[in-house]
Amino acid sequence: MSEGPAPLARLTAELSQLPGIGRRTAQRLAFHILRSDESDARSLAQAIVEVKEKVGLCEICFNLAEGPRCRICEDTSRDEALICVVEEPADVIPIERTHEFRGRYHVLGGALSPIDGIDAEDLRIAELRRRVEAGGITEVILATNPTTTGEATASHIADLLRGQTSVTRLAAGLPVGADLEYADEVTLGRAMAGRAAL
Repeated sequence: MSEGPAPLARLTAELSQLPGIGRRTAQRLAFHILRSDESDARSLAQAIVEVKEKVGLCEICFNLAEGPRCRICEDTSRDEALICVVEEPADVIPIERTHEFRGRYHVLGGALSPIDGIDAEDLRIAELRRRVEAGGITEVILATNPTTTGEATASHIADLLRGQTSVTRLAAGLPVGADLEYADEVTLGRAMAGRAAL
């Protein structure tokens, strides 16, 4: 079966390398780009180039930043004494959408996974420790993913910071609107262990 002209086949191949994009979706996107106005295609291409040229990591928290510091670290109204630890920059976005957290962040750059060769030295745990040791931090909130690797990372960090500051973990349990019969045992167990008084 023909892949079409070489430039279209190349675009399809490049798009299929994106996470969550299979070959068929990549092909649909490639045809969409081909059908769109040239100005739209150039705008997309320029946005890709611009994000690679202008977006880096914050020198303090390692969140995404356009410049040396991210907008959160530059915001003087944020509480510097609270640090929320996440695995990746994408994890900051859903926490920010809640409008419940007004502190600062620390992005680890992944989670501990010895099977994948990711040890504590591969993450930004030493930088977090230095931030805490510098003083003024009253609480570190561990918001790593509720996975085996996320739990191992949270446990490792909690052990490192014990006695230096208050270390808390995000509560885990049943989502709002969920039926008990559909909850798995781990989620239901965490909901039971993390129950709160009303």
